Amino acid sequence: MFDSISDVNYAAYFESIKMPDITILNLINWVAASAMIFGGAIPFIPQYLDIRRTRHAEGFSTFVCLNLIIANVLRILFWFGRHFELPLLAQSILMLFAMLAMVKLCVSVASKSEILTAKNRHFLDFDIEYFWKWTDFLSYVEFTVTFSLVVGILTFLLINNRFYIEVLGFMAVFAEAMLGTPQFYRNFINKSTVGMSKKMVAMWTCGDIFKTGYFILREAPVQFWICGALQVSIDIAIFMQVLIYRRRPPITVVKAARS
Repeated sequence: MFDSISDVNYAAYFESIKMPDITILNLINWVAASAMIFGGAIPFIPQYLDIRRTRHAEGFSTFVCLNLIIANVLRILFWFGRHFELPLLAQSILMLFAMLAMVKLCVSVASKSEILTAKNRHFLDFDIEYFWKWTDFLSYVEFTVTFSLVVGILTFLLINNRFYIEVLGFMAVFAEAMLGTPQFYRNFINKSTVGMSKKMVAMWTCGDIFKTGYFILREAPVQFWICGALQVSIDIAIFMQVLIYRRRPPITVVKAARS
């Protein structure tokens, strides 16, 4: 039946491979895992499309991207010290690239909308006043790589220190929990939510509720679901701003009218 012993070994190997049973529970788990992987980046699609369409990014805070870049770099490094579910790791990697894409668009739009060319600002200037306000996309990549290398080396040296790993995990989820804070602050300063995608915030809220429930049901580390609940609270606060500022023009428009 088989030409050689090797053929017998291959046959035994393939017989040992079994496809997972397709059950309702498995389907639910696959859908939930897929939602975790892509659900974090999807809410930013409406904001990305709005910025591309209007060529205007003033209503969106790029510090939201900073929060998520830091959070996901820390979460990826946390995985090496304390393994958690692979869908969460995949989500972090995808989100990292998604946030860099958002920053790239915002930098491009800002440079094209300037009437007078402002002085170029770069990461390597090390000017704290212009942190995360650089005029070229490469500076944002340089910061991301530098931050990843510094924390990565520290994690490599302290990989067996349980306290450090737990702190790293907490900082990762806490930074993500504060995702909406820069947007809340920008809305408060502008006294307006014009330019901010309401669909994005709605999807944030739905995603964060789902994510927090997922953390609890899958018994993720306690830091994950506590900070998830905090994130939902900030999302709701931003929705309150939408209601409060819905009849007010942006403060920048008011100033322009008076000048």
